Amino acid sequence: MRAPDFTLPCTRRSGSTQQRVSLADYRDRWLILLFYPRDFSMVCPTELTALSVQNEEFARRDCDILGVSTDPIERHQQWIASSRSQGGLGGLAFPLASDEDGSVCQAYGVYLPRQHMALRGLFIIDPNGVLQYQVVHNLSVGRRSDEVLRVLDGLQTGGLCPENWIRDEPTLDPTRALGPNSVIGQYRVEAQIGSGTFGVVFRARDLTLERTVALKIFRSGGTAAPRRLLEEARAAAALNHPNVCTVFAVDDSNGISMIVMEHVEGQPLKKLLEAGKLPLEDAKAIARQIALGMAGAHANLIVHGDLKPGNIMITPEGMAKIMDFGLAHREPRISPTDETGTWETADPNGLSGTPDYMSPEQARSEPATWQSDVFALGLIIYEMLTGQKAIRGGNLLSVLRQIDTLDPAQYAEGMPEPFATILRRSLIANPAERDITMTDIVELLEWRDYTLAAS
Repeated sequence: MRAPDFTLPCTRRSGSTQQRVSLADYRDRWLILLFYPRDFSMVCPTELTALSVQNEEFARRDCDILGVSTDPIERHQQWIASSRSQGGLGGLAFPLASDEDGSVCQAYGVYLPRQHMALRGLFIIDPNGVLQYQVVHNLSVGRRSDEVLRVLDGLQTGGLCPENWIRDEPTLDPTRALGPNSVIGQYRVEAQIGSGTFGVVFRARDLTLERTVALKIFRSGGTAAPRRLLEEARAAAALNHPNVCTVFAVDDSNGISMIVMEHVEGQPLKKLLEAGKLPLEDAKAIARQIALGMAGAHANLIVHGDLKPGNIMITPEGMAKIMDFGLAHREPRISPTDETGTWETADPNGLSGTPDYMSPEQARSEPATWQSDVFALGLIIYEMLTGQKAIRGGNLLSVLRQIDTLDPAQYAEGMPEPFATILRRSLIANPAERDITMTDIVELLEWRDYTLAAS
C-alpha cells in the first residue's frame, strides 16, 4: 500500500538549511521511517546513535533515515546538541521531525492518544512511496541497526529471504520452493503446469472465490525487473475478450511477484503444429479468433509484441485464447530461436521478442506496434497452413537475416483465398506499408465468397 504522506518541521541535516521534511523529499530513494516515544526514553539514544553510525551503510543502499516523535522541534534540537554523557545524542547523521499533534503517528497506526506519544514503529518505504515493511516494537526494546540493514537488503533483492539470510547470499527461488498445497495469499497451489525462462506457471485454487486459476510466478535473481513486468501486466489486465486470457490480479504483496490469470484447459497451438499443418477450416477458425482478440487489444491501444503459437492456447472446444499480453520483454535467451528473449543491441532498450515470429522493425530494435502483431499473425497463419515455420534458422543471425529479406509474395503463392491476400498484406517488411489491420483480417476470414480450396 502507499505510505501515508506527511510534511513536518525537522532538525537541520548536515550541510542543509532545510527545516521541513516531507515524504516527497525521498522520492526515488528508500526511506527508513522511525517513530519513537516522546521525552526520549532510555532506549532511544542507543538505537538512534547506532543507526547514525551506520548511516553510510544505509546511504550506500540509496536509503535515508528519518526519526519522528511528538516532541516539539526545540526539544529535538536540544537533545541532539547535548552530549551523550548528559543523556543526549551528541550529534546525529539524519534529521528528527516533530509531529506535535500526532496526526502522522495516527496515519501510521503508532499513536497512543492517552500518553500523546508514538509507539516504537519502524517503516521501510520504497522509492515509489510504497510501504514495504512495518513493525512495532515494545517501548522497552530497542531496534538493532544490523537487523534493519538486513531487512533492507532483503527487500532490495526482490526475493524471499530465509531466517538466517545475509547480504550477498542467494535468496529463495519461489518457483522452486512452491509445491502442491503451498498457500500464497488466498491461493493454494495444486500443480505445476508450465515453465519458461522468466518463471513457472502453477494451477491453483482461489480459496476466497472458489475457482481454479493459473499463477505465473517470477523466478528470483532474473535480469528482467519483476516490477516492470508486473506494471505491463496491469495494463493488459484491462482487456476483457473471450479470445484473450483474462488477468485477474497482479500482485507482489506476499514477497512473490505473480500474475493471477484465468486457467485455460487445452494445449498451446505450438503443440498442435508439432503434428503438421492444420485442416484449412481449423486454420481459418483459429486465425479468425486470434485476429478478433488482437483487434480488441489494439482498440484498447494494447500491443502484444510477442505473438506466437506458444502464446496461444486452444481449448478442447476449439476456442483460441491469447496469453502473455504485456510480457514481451523477458530474460536473456539466445537459443533456441522460438523462445522469447532480450538481446543487447546498439539500442539501449535492447532487442526483445521471439526471433521466429519477430517483425522487421523489432529486429531493428524498434518498439513493437500493432503492425508488428499483424506481421506475427501472418507468420502464424503460414505455419498453420503448411506445417512449416515461415522463418527458420539455426542461429539468431540467420533468423534476423531472413526477417530482413522476407518476400510476402513468395509466401502467398499457391495459397487459397483469403489466406493469400492476408499473407501478401501482413508480411510487408515496411510497417508503414503494412496497412492491413486485425479487423480487416477478421472481415476477410468471414467473407464466405472465398473458397478454401488449394489452387
